[in-house]
Amino acid sequence: MKLTLNGLKEKEQWEKAGVALPAYDIAAVAEETKKSPVWVHFGAGNIFRIFIGGIADTLIANGEASKGITCVETFDFDVVDKIYAPYDNLVLAVTLKADGSTDKRVLGSLTEAIKAQSNDASQWNRLKEIFVNPGLQMISFTITEKGYALKGADGSYFPFIQADIDNGPDKAGSAMAVVCALLYERYKAGKYPLAVVSMDNCSHNGEKLQSSIVTMAKEWSKKCFVEDDFVAYITDEAQVSFPWSMIDKITPRPADSVCQELEKAGIEDMAPVITSKKTYIAPFVNAEGPQYLVIEDKFPNGRPALEKAGVYMTDRDTVNKVERMKVTTCLNPLHTALAVYGCVLGYDLIADEMKDEQLNKLVHQIGPVEGMPVVTDPGILSPVDFVNEVIQVRIPNPFMPDTPQRIATDTSQKVGIRYGETIKSYVAQYGDAKKLTAIPLAIAGWCRYLLAVDDEGKAFELSADPMVPELTKQLEGIVVGKPETYTGQLKSILSNANIFGIDLYEAGIGERIEEMFLEEIAGPGAVRNVLKKYLA
Repeated sequence: MKLTLNGLKEKEQWEKAGVALPAYDIAAVAEETKKSPVWVHFGAGNIFRIFIGGIADTLIANGEASKGITCVETFDFDVVDKIYAPYDNLVLAVTLKADGSTDKRVLGSLTEAIKAQSNDASQWNRLKEIFVNPGLQMISFTITEKGYALKGADGSYFPFIQADIDNGPDKAGSAMAVVCALLYERYKAGKYPLAVVSMDNCSHNGEKLQSSIVTMAKEWSKKCFVEDDFVAYITDEAQVSFPWSMIDKITPRPADSVCQELEKAGIEDMAPVITSKKTYIAPFVNAEGPQYLVIEDKFPNGRPALEKAGVYMTDRDTVNKVERMKVTTCLNPLHTALAVYGCVLGYDLIADEMKDEQLNKLVHQIGPVEGMPVVTDPGILSPVDFVNEVIQVRIPNPFMPDTPQRIATDTSQKVGIRYGETIKSYVAQYGDAKKLTAIPLAIAGWCRYLLAVDDEGKAFELSADPMVPELTKQLEGIVVGKPETYTGQLKSILSNANIFGIDLYEAGIGERIEEMFLEEIAGPGAVRNVLKKYLA
């Protein structure tokens, strides 16, 4: 069996392999969409293909939509050549269930794949043609938070962004310049309305996207590439809106075990590829079952019936509350605690950590016990149900190939939101955060992790993090097994409000974290003993 339009004609074989096929006419949907697209998506990677593509597939299958999604890749053009074109834009979506079974279905909702290259006339003209269509309702994004960044740490534009500013809309290269240039085409064609929807996993994503596109437009306006009236058009949310959203679905890289299972079932050419830009991608996408997408309902040109496929449509304040609930209480703080302790205790699979009595207790204590008294309740989702699903279904899923080493990436950039917000809420409610035990233990675990020595005394490699050089320098002199080498090196870290959002000594827990850390460097097995002691 081949994952192509022709290959899908062998319906019985696919059925025998346990793969559900679209009941709708894939070619007819593609044709209809190409004539007059309503939904364009930028960032053609894995979470888009299985989650957003799955939403469109459900709408088409249920007769709620007659058109699919036009896919645009802004960064890694190999993805179009190696994963979309050879497979007729089809996706084999594999849901990894906690009992070891998989749910497999082919999605036919991705109707066209285009490279966002202004130096390729055919691709660029096709994009312009789409954007001047009055019927286009929404463009959405999963290009990661980095895709919106225009400036480096020193506050100056990245060289490639400066080049886009200097070269103007006709030679756009970066994602933000490409989108701004295409919005300019739409403006010139008739100032048609549009919703520009970030679906990236970052707080206030719509605001970040809007800021970057408007900045690009203003820079072009200064250089007379565009009129001031264009800036007025994209800053008027009655014409061009930038809804906020919250997305949540764990989508690891393609697993070898899934590839083998598919090939054993007789499906050919399923092997993952690594592109020239180091994207690890396959014709199939594997992901967990639970998924959440909450979007601010602000669509000036109408929209697909997203709520009929499980999307929560709401207001901006509620989106913000859902995001805060997930990031500060119900999911991300638990993940970070498992990541740093997992590395120190020698784990290489997040799911296995949930079988560890102490680590299981730790996440229960951080979320349901310490987080719940100050949780932000968004109203549309129950924080208690959400955190229980995370702890009982999502993180323990043994078939999710997710690692503590991956999740430990950039922890210095995350602890302020993941723990600092709860600490600040305790200070506001109780005067200090002294009631907390598990959150200080998680922070002590992160500091212990930064020594890059595991609980048996063996060195390991720290995950990438922009602050690692600075933090490890501050911890110089501390030797695991020699607690006397600790002479207060943590103080400058724990008092740093830029890291935690608050001075942890002022919150009343700085000394306690130091005490836990000191016990964790006592020698081999000390980390395990500390977890047992504080979680008894």
